[in-house]
Amino acid sequence: MKNKKHSIKQFQLSPQAKAGILIVNMENQEAEEHDVSKPHRDNHCQLMLAVKGEFRLSIDFEIIEFTAPALVCVFPEAVHYVIEVKDPKGWMISFDSSLLNKEVLQLLENKFDNPFLLQQESVFFQQIIILMGLIEKVQLQKSNQYLQKSINSLLNGLLSLIGGELVANLPTIKEKENRSIIIKENFIKLIKEHFKIWKQPAQYASALSISTAHLNDTVKSLTGSPVSTHIQEASIMEAKRLLYFTEQTVKEIAYEVGYDEPVYFGKLFKKITKLTPLEFRKKFRDQDYSSLY
Repeated sequence: MKNKKHSIKQFQLSPQAKAGILIVNMENQEAEEHDVSKPHRDNHCQLMLAVKGEFRLSIDFEIIEFTAPALVCVFPEAVHYVIEVKDPKGWMISFDSSLLNKEVLQLLENKFDNPFLLQQESVFFQQIIILMGLIEKVQLQKSNQYLQKSINSLLNGLLSLIGGELVANLPTIKEKENRSIIIKENFIKLIKEHFKIWKQPAQYASALSISTAHLNDTVKSLTGSPVSTHIQEASIMEAKRLLYFTEQTVKEIAYEVGYDEPVYFGKLFKKITKLTPLEFRKKFRDQDYSSLY
């Protein structure tokens, strides 16, 4: 793959989407508007319900392998692609995250781990199949404002149902522990929004109206890592994406992820990944990527 141009392609929600939502049946091979086997990211969310089949996907440098039934959720900005799929059956639904209930969206962002394996005999599995099928049928009808509201309501109902299943599978926690988890989840949400600009733990603590010490103690007790490590890892993840998918120099990437001193950025990158930025690019990009797996 040497000397080959790379860029991170970001795709918008399809113009075929109704009410900011588009559902595609996996058995419709011509439904995809772009090549999903090539690394890319989207400016919207994607939820896949795999009813049957074997799947091998890549999401932000992690290989996700599973046999259906399962759910997979890809959030905006995550670089992903399909490595291999055998005999797929199910649905892929793309949607604008601004249309969702904020509480449900935050729950999915914080608690959803890919893949979310399902029990074929469970009531939950049967319910989400019904809802997916209904969304597909309604989408095929002639559009009007009430139909669009129906699709939106069905999607929020589907995601609320999934959220309820996530919560049901969580261990019972004490009220004090629950407050700590809320702080941690809000902190993670802020990182996704501000990691390029906010590099100091105090900035996040201020936004959450708590002390820096309290934020750090809370996050470290729940994750095992201090606040500063999470901020750095968010920056390094974006740097990895840019190193692999673009031709930007290390200096340009350092600036883009919020570091004004490229030398410091290089040292931080090696500390976290055990590779220099150029070593990472050579190892993961300047050879056949698929051979790594």
